[in-house]
Amino acid sequence: MTTVLPLSDEELERYARHIVLPEVGGPGQQKLKRARVLVIGAGGLGAPVLEYLAAAGVGTLGIVDDDTVSLSNLQRQVIHGTKSIGRPKGESAREAIQRINPHVTVELHTLRLTTDNAPALVAGYDLTVDGSDNFDTRYAVADACEREKKPLVHAAVGRFDGSVTVLKPFKTGADGRQNPSYRDLFPEPPPAGVVPSCAEAGILGALTGVIGTLQAMEAIKLITGIGEPLVGRLLLYDALAARFETIRYKRR
Repeated sequence: MTTVLPLSDEELERYARHIVLPEVGGPGQQKLKRARVLVIGAGGLGAPVLEYLAAAGVGTLGIVDDDTVSLSNLQRQVIHGTKSIGRPKGESAREAIQRINPHVTVELHTLRLTTDNAPALVAGYDLTVDGSDNFDTRYAVADACEREKKPLVHAAVGRFDGSVTVLKPFKTGADGRQNPSYRDLFPEPPPAGVVPSCAEAGILGALTGVIGTLQAMEAIKLITGIGEPLVGRLLLYDALAARFETIRYKRR
């Protein structure tokens, strides 16, 4: 088990607004410092996830991304800047994280996540946050997290709407029933071409900030043990109507 040093004076001041929260306090901040979180994608969703988890003091952030920064990314992928165009997203994100919080260790995985490499990747972390934008990756991540018994914070976004849920299918709920899996929520991916890509349909940039920040919040709750994570609940956000709804779902 990795030994984590006590919080330094600088860290105590940095995280002071967390530490005065009775629900978090020093013990919760130490949990954040010890945590290892894998983030799939350093794009629209991954950007706010990485920024807020770094600011919160998560000790180690792993980033899975094999893409480079393009000009069209900058409307929503706020962890990157104009000078990062053409650079690998993981490297650009790591530099931003180091500017936010030098106490965070960043591990880069410059690769495309697949069903073959996903289990080993997620096994090395306490939990995974999925910010991917395609169904192949989402199913591969969800299946790997279920197999390795690791919590998963999943989200997806459309033009003006988004959704967030937390998956712990390897655990039972308060009712004694097995928690649902990603495949209970979405048994199979839609046929090719049915769901247009972000490039085809467009997306409002600030929407990814709303949904990605909600993912970061769920990750912090899982790490610190506070609140009620979105297990068995799908949180839906309609940006144009400024409306949130929650749908419950169960194991099939």
